Amino acid sequence: MNERVDRLRARLEEPLLVTGETNVFYLCGFRSSNAALLVEPERLRLYADFRYAEAAQAVEGVEFVETKRSLLGDLGERLEGPIGFDAGQVTHAGWQALTAAGLEAVPRTGLVEAVRAVKSEDELAAIGRASRAAEHALEALVREPWIGRSEREVAWRFRELAHANGADEMSFETIVASGPNGARPHARPTERTIGRGELVVCDFGVVLDGYCSDCTRTFSTGDLPEELRRAYEACREAQLAAVEGIRAGMSGVEADALARDPIETAGYGERFGHGLGHGVGLAVHEAPTLSRLSTDTLEAGNVVTIEPGIYLPGVGGVRIEDLAVVREDGLELMTSFRKDLVEVE
Repeated sequence: MNERVDRLRARLEEPLLVTGETNVFYLCGFRSSNAALLVEPERLRLYADFRYAEAAQAVEGVEFVETKRSLLGDLGERLEGPIGFDAGQVTHAGWQALTAAGLEAVPRTGLVEAVRAVKSEDELAAIGRASRAAEHALEALVREPWIGRSEREVAWRFRELAHANGADEMSFETIVASGPNGARPHARPTERTIGRGELVVCDFGVVLDGYCSDCTRTFSTGDLPEELRRAYEACREAQLAAVEGIRAGMSGVEADALARDPIETAGYGERFGHGLGHGVGLAVHEAPTLSRLSTDTLEAGNVVTIEPGIYLPGVGGVRIEDLAVVREDGLELMTSFRKDLVEVE
């Protein structure tokens, strides 16, 4: 834990008040909906109200200070500035509470997230366990019939199988999007019955030991129209090109282009509207981002998704997603489920 704080301290221009629940947990191992951690050059102070006092007092390596339940208002009166705060985590009302007593609060963005983006070997092992649990559930699911079942039923069955394979919870609502519903990147499972001769997009992830996984595979339910087969192959080739080409030191924009360029060449450029990927860790969406708008540079130890998609309104969709560790010389895949077009019955 101290190594994480030390890496954060190296980025600071003034003490930083960390308020996001996941960020506080990452830095000191304490999880609460009403806590803050003040990171100073030589001190680490944990603030929480009476409800969490006993648990907070047991946290090693921090000085615990009990506050009123109105945490930010209390801290605004206790602290003296300048104090950095995470502008992405504090609401306008929270900022008003901090500054009402005259505290000089300096907005900062993404400092803890930048540290979180580079995973330790222990974190990589935890994400790997989550990924394997999810894949084992998918392997069991594809041995069952899909045709004639609703999207919701198949999604719920994945949840059951994931728990049976050791998952603590889902890292997001499982997507099972069949036929034309697959043209919606963030479709939610519906009562639509999965039919023959269509594509089914299955986007799934679990949480295990606090860490998330994320993976997508697209399946067929029998003979497909040529348009859908062509879209699948274009997406698969683009995904493989990105997996082959991404490495540390590359910008998020450059990584995105590795898949976007071949999709555009295949004539589907306007049908790939989201970014190539994102970081995964304690949260299922975190730094870095891989997209046309990314300002990130990939570092060894990042865990990212590689997930190009092609979406044909009224017809269907394809997305193929791997989870991977960025290494100096390329990517190390954390997913292993096959990427040729698998047919489910």
